[in-house]
Amino acid sequence: MNIKVCGITQLKQLQQLDGMDIDFAGMIFYKGSPRYAGDQLPMAEIQDLDVDLKKTGVFVNAGYDEIMRVVEDFGLDTVQLHGDETPDLCEDLSAQTEVIKAFSIGEKDSNIDALVAPYDDVCDYYLFDTASGLVKGGTGKKFDWKKLSKSKIEKPFFISGGIDIEDAVKLKQFRHPDFFGVDINSRFEKEPGIKDMAKILQFKLALK
Repeated sequence: MNIKVCGITQLKQLQQLDGMDIDFAGMIFYKGSPRYAGDQLPMAEIQDLDVDLKKTGVFVNAGYDEIMRVVEDFGLDTVQLHGDETPDLCEDLSAQTEVIKAFSIGEKDSNIDALVAPYDDVCDYYLFDTASGLVKGGTGKKFDWKKLSKSKIEKPFFISGGIDIEDAVKLKQFRHPDFFGVDINSRFEKEPGIKDMAKILQFKLALK
């Protein structure tokens, strides 16, 4: 199971995650987030950083030019689109970089397949998070994973939203042919943007 740690704001912690064999590290480039990384991470050092994990930039309703500028400035491997981005934008970006399209799942969202259908041919991964008003991700709340297990989806996807160490057993028991990984964030922090590395390592070991 792949692990994506989102909300990284420090170069040192990015390097530590790579040393722990974490698969994806998310850096948020949405200024409305308390984990905004654009003015905290050293651009040149991140760009030249030799790591095995995938450096992932998280965006909310940003335009193509803005996203690609950040991709080039920080040497990103993947972009995660966490807003109302169109399939056309995803298609344009996917010609240049890997794309994760995130979907916020609410209580009334029952037809997951219809929700993702327009994006099937224009991105590489899906990520399912918890819907919570105007907040885009980082809610610390879970949604009903059964909605995913009952859906076809047919693309590698991450489960996100309020994941904690105690969820390791449930994640190992979750079954879907396209379940690719888990995305963790707020429950693994000492404060917004500062991760608890010991807790992340504990979680990684619990998933084995």
